[in-house]
Amino acid sequence: MQRTLRAGIAAAALILIPVSGATAAPYASRTLKQGSSGSDVEKLQGFLDDAGYATTADGEFGSKTARSVRRFETTEGRTVDGKATRADQRLVESRAEAEAASEPASEPTEDAYVDDEGLAHAPASAPSEVQEIIAAGNKIASKPYKYGGGHGRWRDSGYDCSGSVSYALHGAGLLDSPLDSTGLGSWGERGKGDWVTVYGNAGHAYMVVANLRFDTSSSKRSGSRWTETMRSSRGYRVRHPEGL
Repeated sequence: MQRTLRAGIAAAALILIPVSGATAAPYASRTLKQGSSGSDVEKLQGFLDDAGYATTADGEFGSKTARSVRRFETTEGRTVDGKATRADQRLVESRAEAEAASEPASEPTEDAYVDDEGLAHAPASAPSEVQEIIAAGNKIASKPYKYGGGHGRWRDSGYDCSGSVSYALHGAGLLDSPLDSTGLGSWGERGKGDWVTVYGNAGHAYMVVANLRFDTSSSKRSGSRWTETMRSSRGYRVRHPEGL
């Protein structure tokens, strides 16, 4: 009887032991190599593919993924061993983001424009969401900059950079809760959008809508967050709403 009981416990223990390769480890938290599996492997594969190293994102680090990693290592002048260290993974992600940012987006058939009062006017051909983003942005276009503004509540006396972008996106029903600049840098889809592109990093966020820039740094000069003048996007993660 005891022998049977011990056998049953041992069998149950074996069932509870997780497969060592499968994991939900955060991205770039461990070295990945052939035999690894999990969500972080799938992310690595996606970034490799976006960076130009054709890879299937299936979450299993097999020989084909190792080959892509070796190609990446060769291109970047790194140690070629087919293993993706944490530093390798961060660099792959960076290269994928840069590649997405460099892809030309489809140009709107018409551009929005800014009038003498600093208000933006959406082109008639713009999708309804774009018109709603611009309408919402106009409501706070001349509001003062306020650190943390727009994060505790949608209606505020002032808005910071990410609070401003969040407010405008919320006006089109694209965002339920405000995001900080880092959050906006990982929101939505990778790369430039046809109509709307969001730029975010740890220190700042802004948005381009129908070829108008919506940015708190613009309001310091003109009094309005809207401007037809663009700025360098270097150092920013580039995102866009799905379908826009």
